[in-house]
Amino acid sequence: MNNQIHGHDVLDLMTASGESFTRAKLASAMDAKFGPAAHYNTCSVANLTASELIDFFIARGKFQGNESGFSINPERVCQH
Repeated sequence: MNNQIHGHDVLDLMTASGESFTRAKLASAMDAKFGPAAHYNTCSVANLTASELIDFFIARGKFQGNESGFSINPERVCQH
């Protein structure tokens, strides 16, 4: 049975940390918090791996910065 986590929970994790992330650091934090078998969904897509969710957020402009360190772009995060 897969653990389904909403993408908002990942954004909350990032916000709570107050840190910037690399792809590897964020994937590691997601595994530590939600488990390596977790799958992720958003308001528009479902059943993503951690890597796929990170790609999705990057493509949607949810992060600001670059691959050496990014954080949430609060102007691009839905508030529901």
